[in-house]
Parts: sequence; structure tokens; C-alpha cells
Amino acid sequence: LPRVGEITRCIALGRKEKIPVDQLIGTVVIERGIDIISLAIITLFMLIVDGATLGPFLRETVIAPVREKMINLFGFPWMIWVLSALFLILVALFFYVFRQRLGRIRFFSKLFKAARGVITGLSTFMRVRRKKEFVFHTIFIWFNYAMMTWVVVFSLKSTSHLDFADGMFLLVIGGLAMSAPVQSGLGAFHFIISRGLNAVYGISLEDGLAYALLAHESQLIFGMILGFIALYSLVRKDKIKLTADAEE
Repeated sequence: LPRVGEITRCIALGRKEKIPVDQLIGTVVIERGIDIISLAIITLFMLIVDGATLGPFLRETVIAPVREKMINLFGFPWMIWVLSALFLILVALFFYVFRQRLGRIRFFSKLFKAARGVITGLSTFMRVRRKKEFVFHTIFIWFNYAMMTWVVVFSLKSTSHLDFADGMFLLVIGGLAMSAPVQSGLGAFHFIISRGLNAVYGISLEDGLAYALLAHESQLIFGMILGFIALYSLVRKDKIKLTADAEE
């Protein structure tokens, strides 16, 4: 399931640190919002610096197909946004007008409580004490993303001539693919990266796919290894704590 890892992370952290899961979900929403803003800033920067490369590719590979699907579904590309906005407004009005009556129903009472917890989690960003450190680590994380994307080009002869600016191009289009509603960007990342390398740099689709596999699966496997180590450490720590409590 797409993004199921975010939920399981909140559940695991909530059990360990005794923090309500709904509040943790709010912090995850903040994280993803900051990721989107960061990717948008990098994309804008790359459009300014190298718009001749990135702009046409985004128009032909991302914007045009999405626009065509919207026209086929709704007749007008903007209709989906209008319908979505109207639906959200109607739902919000319904819950606002009937909030007291709905609050008496157990299901909606729990739903409202969870929503308040998420809002509380969202508000934690405004109470971050060390904002400069937060901004620094955000920039540092994205710099590492860029380096992890670029350094893989030296693994293949066909991509070894690409420089850091080309790596930034791959970071942008790969980041857009990772935003797709599929688990870990599987398929979407490989498709857009291989097409980008082929359309912009003339690298064959086979070599482009090989690069995408190396870049994506190396990070995925590394993340899985770290995840298993963390899970084992967490379980072991809980067992040691339970043993110590039993001995007392």
C-alpha cells in the first residue's frame, strides 16, 4: 500500500515514546509538506539555471500526459480541480454545520478527536526551538539526496560523463516520480529516469533503466537493512527492559 510505511512508523514510535499516533501523523504531514516545498524550490532553481533542458522534458513527459488524461476524463483540464475543490468545500461545510450532532456518534467522536490530534501535530512546527538547525539539516539532507543520485552515474560507462548539474536534473525528475502514489516510487522512478536520460542525453533506454535500478534499488536495500537493524534493536531493547522489570 502506498505510504503505509508512514503509518507504521507513527505506530511504532507512538508505542515506544508514548506519544499519541494522531499527533505523530500530523508531524509526518509536516515532513512531507516540507519535502514538497524543498522539491519545488529545487525544481524552480533548475528551471532558472537550466530551463532549456528541464522545461521541455517536464512539458512532454509529465505535464502533457497529465493534461491529456484530464481532458479525456473531464473534457476540460481544469474541471478536476474545480470538482475537487467543490467536493472538499461541501464536505467541510457539512461537518462544520452538523459537528455537534455528529460528535454524539461514537465513530465521528473518535474521528474528530483524531483530527484534533493531527492539528496538534501540525502546530508543532511553529514550536520548533532550533529553527536554524532544522533548516540546515533539511538542506543537508537534500544535498545528500543529490550526491546519492549523482555518484551512481560513475557506475556505468554510458552515464559516467554526467556532471553534478546533470545529477540535479535527475534528482528533480526522480523526486517527482517518488511523489507518485506508488510504494517507494517503484516503476514510476525507473520509467521517468530512463526516459529522461534517453530524451536529454541520448543514453539508451536499457542503460537508463540500468542506472535507475542501481540508484533506486541500492537506496531501497540500504534502507531495508537499516530498518531491520533498527527493528531488531528496538525489540531487543524492549526484551531487556521487560527482563529487568521482572527481576525487580
